[in-house]
Amino acid sequence: MWLAVLATAALAASQTPGASDERFSMPGIEAQKAYDLAQERFPGATADGATAQVVFVAPDGQKVTASDTRAVIERAVTELADGPQVDSVDDPFQTDAVSKNGSTAYATVTYKVKVADVTDASKATVRKAVDRARDAGLTVEAGGEALDSGEAGGLAEGIGVLVAALVLLITFGSLVAAGLPLLTALLGVAVSLFTITAVADLFALSDTASTLATMLGLAVGIDYALFVVSRYREERAKGHAPQEASGLAVGTAGSAVVFAGLTVVIALAGLSVVGIPMLTKMGLAAAGAVVVSVLVALTLVPALFGMWPNAALSRASRKAARTGRLVEEGARNGGTRWSGFVQRHPVPVLVLSVVGLGAIALPVANLQLGMPGDEAKPTSTSERRAYDALAEGFGPGFNGPLTIVVDAKGTADPKGAVRKISENVAATEGIVAVSPARFNGTGDTALFRAVPSTSPTDNKTKDLVKTVRAERPGTESTAGATFLVTGTTAVNIDIADKVQAALFPYLAVVIGLAFVLLLVIFRSVLVPVKAALGFLLSVLAALGSVVLVFQEGYGAGLLGVDQTGPIMSLMPIFLVGIVFGLAMDYEVFLVSRMREAYVHGDRPAQAITTGFRHSARVVVAAALIMIAVFSSFITEADSMIKMIGFGLASAVLLDAFVVRMAIVPAVLALVGDKAWWLPGRLDRLLPRVDIEGESLTRRPADGSGTDGHAADSPAGVHV
Repeated sequence: MWLAVLATAALAASQTPGASDERFSMPGIEAQKAYDLAQERFPGATADGATAQVVFVAPDGQKVTASDTRAVIERAVTELADGPQVDSVDDPFQTDAVSKNGSTAYATVTYKVKVADVTDASKATVRKAVDRARDAGLTVEAGGEALDSGEAGGLAEGIGVLVAALVLLITFGSLVAAGLPLLTALLGVAVSLFTITAVADLFALSDTASTLATMLGLAVGIDYALFVVSRYREERAKGHAPQEASGLAVGTAGSAVVFAGLTVVIALAGLSVVGIPMLTKMGLAAAGAVVVSVLVALTLVPALFGMWPNAALSRASRKAARTGRLVEEGARNGGTRWSGFVQRHPVPVLVLSVVGLGAIALPVANLQLGMPGDEAKPTSTSERRAYDALAEGFGPGFNGPLTIVVDAKGTADPKGAVRKISENVAATEGIVAVSPARFNGTGDTALFRAVPSTSPTDNKTKDLVKTVRAERPGTESTAGATFLVTGTTAVNIDIADKVQAALFPYLAVVIGLAFVLLLVIFRSVLVPVKAALGFLLSVLAALGSVVLVFQEGYGAGLLGVDQTGPIMSLMPIFLVGIVFGLAMDYEVFLVSRMREAYVHGDRPAQAITTGFRHSARVVVAAALIMIAVFSSFITEADSMIKMIGFGLASAVLLDAFVVRMAIVPAVLALVGDKAWWLPGRLDRLLPRVDIEGESLTRRPADGSGTDGHAADSPAGVHV
């Protein structure tokens, strides 16, 4: 069945255009309203044609206006204009694109097609023109969205899979047992990616959505299969027949997988609350990949058990299966010893863990939000060098001008109104230049650019945007027309404000739904509260580590981050959504085993020990696999993917090893039986979910079903 699904998805994907290059949009913010107004009033002027910029820098002491240098640049412009798919090329000597000191000039290439449709031949034409100009003695760099390399994934996934394979091999001590989670996870990811590709054009899904789906699908797919395989091996070691062991594994670990997957899906689908279309699509695509991973763990994994019942067992267990001898794995292991240590010193462990996470989270107080551009790319790229050359030749604000859209519709003197607004904006402290206004065909709308004295990510530029907007009422009253402000910095400010406004409602929705879910699973008030508070600690600490590296620059060089700056505006809410789901994964896997032991008669302290004895090693392996998968994406050139990979890897590290493995047992050891308290009225209202597999352990009074033929007993029917 799964092979048929894979083939169908692959066939559908091969018949569709693939990922979309839909422009980023943010409904409701001023910068987006300005862009939409410009599109409406300037038909065709803001088309989605791709653009590129070629920057020419004269040798030291010379000027680009010198006759020989000018001839080289004009020849390059002609070559660029003759390239395939090119609509137009702006000659810098005709469009006033020469710096005041004459050292730098730039030509803008506009294509007839969208970014995704720019061919390699078109890019090669630009590279040839650049190389010839360089051979003539100029420093030439090329940037812009049309030339974005958009390096495809593959290396990151490969690294993650290799590390995951090593962790699984060490955990299980069997090549087959290690390979099974990898095989099923890869199949699930393939189904997800083919499906996303098939619907990408219909729903305008970007490559980033596919990358996120791959990242999460691979991580949770391996982890979910890992838990089912681990429980199957445990049940086989107790003497259960393959079919019964498979049923018990899916009935217990599989139930935990279902609810763990639900928490991840809730967190990802909840991103739609934010109101950012791109984020909503990314979240839903990743949620779909998680659903596929859950279904694979519940169906494909036990199907493989049926085909090769002994292949996933350890060597000792396979030998025991032939001789009929029982092998109880992990009677006393590292998890047991760690649990005993925490229960003997709960207060010091709790205090040290909370203080440590709090210290790591401190940099969040200095968080600055923005959207990374060419300035965040490595200096080895031509795009970054082009950005730096423009900043040096035309000033740091040139790469992020403010775009003013003036709506003079209904005004008696539109040109006069636009002139007054332009003069007022030019007089604002921090503006160094204002371009001539460009009117639309009907003459009722105008565009002009205001160049700040500071770079797009500088706080002074943000203050400048706020000043222009704050002074707007007086300017509009004088001019008799209205205007809107957009541009890189304005977009960053508006996005940051919208994200911050949406963060609390999003947290309320996601945590509220997950609280109810955990309440149903564990039938406890304290466990969901503890889980939510632990998550907040881990996500703040993870965000603090991101700020420390990508904004403050500590250790940035080790990760290939050449330029530090503001954190991606969507990162906080994005991190909250994904990390919450993953954190609840570990909470469900670890605490469900404790709950299972408690329900079956263990005292609170013994239940903690039992949970750690059976789950600690697997949770550690699962966490290491997720860390490996997420860390591997740090190798990607895309700064957004690099930051997401680092943030998620940090979050899993802190949540799994500090919150779940230290804070959780410390809190449970301190509260004892109260950890599992639930008010009587609430207990009667909540539906009963047998995640502990309590009903699976019930046997008929005559003893039937004890030989492994579970289907002949009531318990077997339940399975």
